[in-house]
This record gives sequence, C-alpha cells and structure tokens, in this order.
Amino acid sequence: MGTHDPAFTTFHGANAPVRTYLTADVVTVGPGASAREAAQAMSTASIGAVLVGSPDEIVALVSERDLVRAIADGVDLDMVYACDIGSTELFCIEIDDTIGDAAEEMMEDYVRHVLVRDGATVVGVLSIRDVVSAYIT
Repeated sequence: MGTHDPAFTTFHGANAPVRTYLTADVVTVGPGASAREAAQAMSTASIGAVLVGSPDEIVALVSERDLVRAIADGVDLDMVYACDIGSTELFCIEIDDTIGDAAEEMMEDYVRHVLVRDGATVVGVLSIRDVVSAYIT
C-alpha cells in the first residue's frame, strides 16, 4: 500500500486506531521460561519484546533492554526466569484507543511498550516504534 493510497492516510496520525498497528500474533513464553528462551522467542519472531504468561494472564514483559541489562550484570540467561528480568509493572490500552491515546500513556508512564487489551485478553503489544510509524508518511 503506497502513501498516496487513501486507505493509508485514513489510518495516519494521532487518530489512527491502535488495532491498525498490531501484528496478528501475541508472542508469549511460559512463566517458567528462562531469559534465554525469551530471547530466542524474540529472535524467532523478530520483535523487541515478549510477554511472559498467557494472553489472559500476563505476568511480565521482557524487552531487549531487559536482556541487555541482564547480560551487562553478568546474569546467566539459562539460570534466571524471564519474569525475573522483565517488567512486572504493565501498562495497558484498549484495542479501540487511538495512537494518540497510546502515545500519551507511554509518555505519562515513561514506557516503550504497552499491552493492548480487548476486554480481559491481551491481543497485542504496541511499541514506541509503532507509535512513531503512525506519524511518519
């Protein structure tokens, strides 16, 4: 879809619906997964963060930054649980929110990833990169 396509410009900017920027799958690892398993899941899916738990019960979000911090601290990625290096303070938005709503949440809470919920179920993760892409033509 090119930038001159009217459908593309309809979903551009602060009023773009969050759902437009979500991928089809939520990538998770189980609560007993090691940090290395989380890193492998991120690598396989070519994403910058993975959820720990299930879409109905997320216990942590592990990002590339969390992994880098763990490596820098000398943590053995095979011996530590992913949830122990990830963030357990999770921030959420709803599937029907706009990119502007997501940007405000990210700035207010100083986070780079927010969970996207449809009711009680997590249906995606929105990253700061996704938000920025909504503003760039």
